Amino acid sequence: MQGKLMPIRINRAVELLQQDQAIYYAGHHTGHVLTHTQGMEDAQTWADYINIGMEHGAFDIAGLAEYMRGLVDGGPTRSGHRTPAVVVEAPVNGTDEANVRHNAWQFRQILGRGVHGVLLCQAETVDAARAFVEACRYPHHRAGVDPALPSALDRMRGAPTVRPDNGLLGVGTRGRGSERTAAPVWGIDEDAYFRRCEPWPLDPEGELLLGVKIESPEGVARCEEILAVPGIGFAEMGPGDLGLSLLGSTKLQLSPYPPQMQEARDRVFAACRANGIAFLESCTPDNVVARLDEGVRVIAGGREDTARVGRAHQLPHKTGMRYLPITGSSNYLPNRNSTWAAYLKMVSLALLWH
Repeated sequence: MQGKLMPIRINRAVELLQQDQAIYYAGHHTGHVLTHTQGMEDAQTWADYINIGMEHGAFDIAGLAEYMRGLVDGGPTRSGHRTPAVVVEAPVNGTDEANVRHNAWQFRQILGRGVHGVLLCQAETVDAARAFVEACRYPHHRAGVDPALPSALDRMRGAPTVRPDNGLLGVGTRGRGSERTAAPVWGIDEDAYFRRCEPWPLDPEGELLLGVKIESPEGVARCEEILAVPGIGFAEMGPGDLGLSLLGSTKLQLSPYPPQMQEARDRVFAACRANGIAFLESCTPDNVVARLDEGVRVIAGGREDTARVGRAHQLPHKTGMRYLPITGSSNYLPNRNSTWAAYLKMVSLALLWH
């Protein structure tokens, strides 16, 4: 009987990051075809998650709903998940708090289609990043929320608005209503969706992956405080837009970076490491091993051959078997000291990754 795999989470990207494994994505900043047919095809992607660009691509919410339905109908994935993880680049830019709060409806629309993550582009201030996380959270979740804030009852009785302390969040602002469409995509009931649609790693059991793109001089200057906001799961130094500002060049220069870009990259990467956030960077088969050894954990570039090289490099460093091959009617949980067990472990991981 052909082996099957038992995923331990809804969101494959979170599942791998939680094990300190790199994740590889496919999808561009614009032009993704959002149809049911394309979703069925993409359900068998080699990538760990699919990026859908709506900052520059069309804000096609009806198409996104059909695409997510196609992913479900085309699944399960090669790794046994109901769908690949999907992360959407929101149209709004994180230049300031007011801009994010006035456009928070975009996050509600995107999340309501059942996606697994959202990326805020042009993040430039800590207040914008905080507003982003709050807009993606339901108000009954309290992890990371400043305990000194007035309670809901006190606010109902007229307590004044108080800003949370630095390093803490305000109350979530996402409302109920879209759980009816999002929960079926995740394959869970609505109560479970309310519980599990929480940002990871702020909530260790959360399935929502929130990211920010630092791609302006102002964002780099404040990256340490931006990336200290609870609820952020990954971040990147956006070399395209930052290159326009720093270098005045339309040519994308990635490897090696010009000195000014390298300075920005190192600063954002250091802030990610300081806050336990995964760092996103474009890689190729030639440099992915060095990047992984350095600590990069979200791999851009959209190349399956890069993923093969990177996964093969990390495979010997796996410390535990998180996917169990199913043989016949029972699960086989091997003795880790057994040669046969090691073989089965490698087979299961190879099936998972390829």
